[in-house]
Amino acid sequence: MITATLDHIIISQRITSLRTELVQRGLNGLIVPRADEHQSEYVAEQSERLAWLTGFTGSAGSAVVLLDTAAIFVDGRYTIQVQKQTNTEFLIPHHVSKTPPWRWVSENLQTEDKLGYDPWLHTEQEIEHFRLVCKRIGAYLVCCTDNPIDKVWHDRPPPPLGPIVPHNLEFSGEPSSNKREILRANLADEDCDAILLTMPDSIAWLLNIRGADVPNTPLPLSFVIFYADSRADIFVDQRKITPGLEQHLGNEVSIREPQELDIAIQKLGGVNATVQVDDKTAAVWILEHLTKSGATIHRKQDPCTIMKSRKNPIEIEGMRQAHIRDGVAVTRFLSWLNHKAISGDVDELLASQMLLKFRSQNKYFQGPSFDTIVGSGPNGAIVHYVATAATNRRLEPGTLFLVDSGAQYLDGTTDVTRTIAVGKPSREQCERFTRVLKAHIALATCQFPKGTTGSQLDSIARSQLWRAGLDYDHGTGHGVGSYLSVHEGPQRISKTSSNVALEPGMILSNEPGYYKTGSYGIRIENLIHVTSVGRPQDSDLEFLNFETLTQAPIDRSLIDLTLMDDDEITWVNSYHANVHNNLLSLLDSDTADWLIKETSPIAR
Repeated sequence: MITATLDHIIISQRITSLRTELVQRGLNGLIVPRADEHQSEYVAEQSERLAWLTGFTGSAGSAVVLLDTAAIFVDGRYTIQVQKQTNTEFLIPHHVSKTPPWRWVSENLQTEDKLGYDPWLHTEQEIEHFRLVCKRIGAYLVCCTDNPIDKVWHDRPPPPLGPIVPHNLEFSGEPSSNKREILRANLADEDCDAILLTMPDSIAWLLNIRGADVPNTPLPLSFVIFYADSRADIFVDQRKITPGLEQHLGNEVSIREPQELDIAIQKLGGVNATVQVDDKTAAVWILEHLTKSGATIHRKQDPCTIMKSRKNPIEIEGMRQAHIRDGVAVTRFLSWLNHKAISGDVDELLASQMLLKFRSQNKYFQGPSFDTIVGSGPNGAIVHYVATAATNRRLEPGTLFLVDSGAQYLDGTTDVTRTIAVGKPSREQCERFTRVLKAHIALATCQFPKGTTGSQLDSIARSQLWRAGLDYDHGTGHGVGSYLSVHEGPQRISKTSSNVALEPGMILSNEPGYYKTGSYGIRIENLIHVTSVGRPQDSDLEFLNFETLTQAPIDRSLIDLTLMDDDEITWVNSYHANVHNNLLSLLDSDTADWLIKETSPIAR
């Protein structure tokens, strides 16, 4: 992954090189998304084109480079980060919600101009926005047979060759054959001959396999065509295949080279097959080639996304156990930090290294689930900040330290954020922290009827901050996979409209926050599991609530008890009692003593 901050001169040189290449191709511009052929959040190094070109390393964003101007578009998580990482003289930053890239194009592209795009890096819906804009202004949208950036990126990394291994039944909880039978029945219901799966996490879940092609997430970059007769073809570089994998996959799954995907699509068209495809995630290339082949496209959401979001009992118990082990590591880290931070000898990079050291001693540990966010003081206000040698700050008394981190274990994925006071916090810091805590508790204790969506729940948390005239520019919660993606759909809790109802077995984050630019950031994050509470007395409705999975103490020194009601104080004490009971016997004596103090009851 590209993490180092690029010199602004290098950024300008790369944009200039790209413009030269565009002129040679007769193009006036290029759309540069942060994407790969799978439209996944998690991409291999060779697909980090946006980062290479602009210096921006966020997990979401895009740029449009024209011959005389250029712009970069990010969401609320990255508005500060993009200003720090890229050359804003060459790339004008925009908030994507306020100025979508196609709107910017409509104001900057000229009549008869030709705007290029890579059909592997966009969905149909994305390209349709640009197509309509170009048609309206009399410009042309041009499909590139190869990506112009790849021609000027001379030291571009090779394709990843992460080994693909079985994900054993003791962790997956359900045989692949059972999952494929459900998928076969789904195809029959939809009257389809095949489904083309483009998302690596769906493929990993369906076939009970894991890979190592992208950082922090065990994805095998591949495509799968699953047929109505239960056969499946997986298109993947065979150098990734490990001994025993073919036996694990069984006789109904054939391993084919990636370049054979086009041949397989042609065969589907040759028999006039009806092929189910998720057009919200599939690349334009996939849809166009299916259409050209003569196949009929049945557009519907990838059914694996909702199936894998509902964790089975083995996965849920694995998540509980993973969070206990992870809680031991985080608690050891917090205890270490409590003893070391005030000395002034701890910086962000050292803290991140120590947290990784504690986690790496855990059973089943496979690595971080994302790049650890360790933000001291003003760096904590950068929502997805990643410390580098150039930005590294020491922890200083009177500041807040935000740590957002997670781990991949064979039996589960974790994601936890804690905000810690270094020395004595200010009154304002305590007031803002407490309002974030109240938001966290409001969601954690929410009881809601079956059929409720995450967008309906978002304001329950956010309203605690709204009352004080505060807000945060990111979602309140995202789905989490089982030894898969730490950001998993379709479930989420956010302002963004979603028609996906929360269901028992789904796992999400609960992470409200507050960020004061240039001063500090606050976020409190636990993972929560959706559970059923049945039908309350005299109710005709089934209700759901949340089980909190994360096991780590919350900094009590930052809680302003005058802002807390009795039920909220009870929740904090109950949560800390649970952490105490689950972790104490697993800790060394010094850490155990610290935890006893940190989880003792609070009272007004």
